[in-house]
Amino acid sequence: MMSRSLSLMMAASVTGMLGFFLLFSTVPLYAATGGSGASGAGLATGAMMASTVLAELAVPWLLSRHGYRAAMALGLVLLGLPALLLPLSAELPVVLAVSLLRGAGLGVLVVAGTALTADLVPAERRGEGLGLYGLAVGVPSVAGLPLGLWAADVLGFAPVLVVAGLLPLAGLVAVTGLPAGRPATAGAGGRTGGLAAPMLVFASVTVSVGVLVTFLPLAGSPGLASAALLAQSLATPAARWWAGRFGDRHGPAGLLVPGLLAAAAGTALQAWTTAPVAVVAGMALFGAGFGVLQNATLTMMLQRGEPARVSALWNLAYDAGMGVGATGFGLVLGHTGYRLGFVLVAALVVVTIPLARVRPAYAALPR
Repeated sequence: MMSRSLSLMMAASVTGMLGFFLLFSTVPLYAATGGSGASGAGLATGAMMASTVLAELAVPWLLSRHGYRAAMALGLVLLGLPALLLPLSAELPVVLAVSLLRGAGLGVLVVAGTALTADLVPAERRGEGLGLYGLAVGVPSVAGLPLGLWAADVLGFAPVLVVAGLLPLAGLVAVTGLPAGRPATAGAGGRTGGLAAPMLVFASVTVSVGVLVTFLPLAGSPGLASAALLAQSLATPAARWWAGRFGDRHGPAGLLVPGLLAAAAGTALQAWTTAPVAVVAGMALFGAGFGVLQNATLTMMLQRGEPARVSALWNLAYDAGMGVGATGFGLVLGHTGYRLGFVLVAALVVVTIPLARVRPAYAALPR
């Protein structure tokens, strides 16, 4: 299953995602220290995620016109080249412009990478192939988030900004070996039946991701939150890979309810904000449920739609859900507090369980 094209695509994706995650928390800090304060930090992240969502909507058209190789190259260039301008200025207009471009690059890269993975692996092993892809692109988040902040503190911002800009550009070497072809039906209307339910199930959990990643460090000890987020980031890609192997043999539909229950329970455990065992174990449990749902929902959607369209919708649910979760929780936090707020977010996950009761059309493909 690990063909040369699949290996090259994963290599290109990993370099791009590592460049992204090195700056995911570093750029907001850079903006804040440059004089724009906390509001500037929030704007930098908000601008990046907004452009990510908008770019994801355009990728099926991009793939239909220019193919996989050109799309992957564009994503890497937009992630890397603008970052090299950041050492010149920490002024908010510069940071926002760079963030907008890098967000678009992220949107292009993740949608094209997911769609290409689905096209490169045999249909009967698609879940496992997507699991391997998820495992590969999960590594940069584990390494890049803490490394970027640590290096910026020890070495200063400039070296981190430059390295994070050069890494995606280095991935262009791998892109030259990718197929230049286009998805057979990218940009076409295609069928939409059956896509909404798994997409909404997944979105309910990405809302939780946005809440937990943003507010867990504020709800209790930052050190405890770091350990908990590490547990989650380790559990998620491992569970995503396992779910792919299980889904290929038994069908992904049966994984939805267990994944939702695990994610809801893990979120609810965060109500004990100062209890280390509950917080860390809860985030590990949430990470496992999240990883299972990543693979199961994506595989189910690919059984009902063409890869480019499905990849765009699935990644849209991912990024938009995170943004809605972080923004919405911030608006209600003053009325609920952290404890009740986390419980309510867990309840939001639970109420999507009826959507997980899908029709038998999502059975495992014949081997």
